[in-house]
Amino acid sequence: MNYVYETHLHTVEASKCGKTPGKDYIDYMIDLGYSGMIVTDHFFTGNSCVPADLPWSERVEMYCSGYEHALEAAKGRDFTVMFGIEYNFQGDEYLLYGIDKEWLLAHPEIMERDRCLVRDLVHEAGGIMVQAHPYRERDYLSAIHLMPSVCDGIECYNAANPDYQNALGYHFGKEHDFLMTGGSDIHLLGQKDMGGTSFPYKIGSISEFVRAFKAGDGTPVQKRNAAEAKKFISVEATSELTTVTQPPVLPVIDHDNL
Repeated sequence: MNYVYETHLHTVEASKCGKTPGKDYIDYMIDLGYSGMIVTDHFFTGNSCVPADLPWSERVEMYCSGYEHALEAAKGRDFTVMFGIEYNFQGDEYLLYGIDKEWLLAHPEIMERDRCLVRDLVHEAGGIMVQAHPYRERDYLSAIHLMPSVCDGIECYNAANPDYQNALGYHFGKEHDFLMTGGSDIHLLGQKDMGGTSFPYKIGSISEFVRAFKAGDGTPVQKRNAAEAKKFISVEATSELTTVTQPPVLPVIDHDNL
């Protein structure tokens, strides 16, 4: 039996684009066949709804509230709720796993760091840094920013992005021999397509997720027409997500080669 975990999820409590309270995800995700989820709200460097003029401790408390509401709602359920962060630089966003609220409270300097220094701080805490949707294109972005040297892996399937962008990300991951995740990037209930990362055993905490990912035990999966589909399918078994059909439209900037 495989266990599927949502790795990319936003709540209304902390993400400006979020539409769903953390507590409302639990029954919904269980019904779709997930064994757990990681709340990855946009951090203060991105599309956060947390006011910037609050003291640091208050900002962190508000930021973590979506996760904490989901954690409380999952008590007594066979469903694991974990904490993560989506950190933005120049439109390139990274999913940080393996750190927690106490770590954030102790590291306000994370706001002033570049990609390498954020990676170093996360690694010092035993965490990992995974680039989300590396070939994402939007009308508010002017370029695709890549920096393979700071990545512990990449999100090769993001259900909120077109197939060709996911396929480009998949080949980027293969080119650099990265471990890869799948995720939904869900903001509201009822999203048509969903994604996740499957493991052959249960994950009980974010530290267990980090160990399992680093061991190479995770498999990116997708579920098309999630409300009707009965099972998740491996991304590698989906030709639309692994076959590049067009080049990126935006210019690609590789920060390792500047």
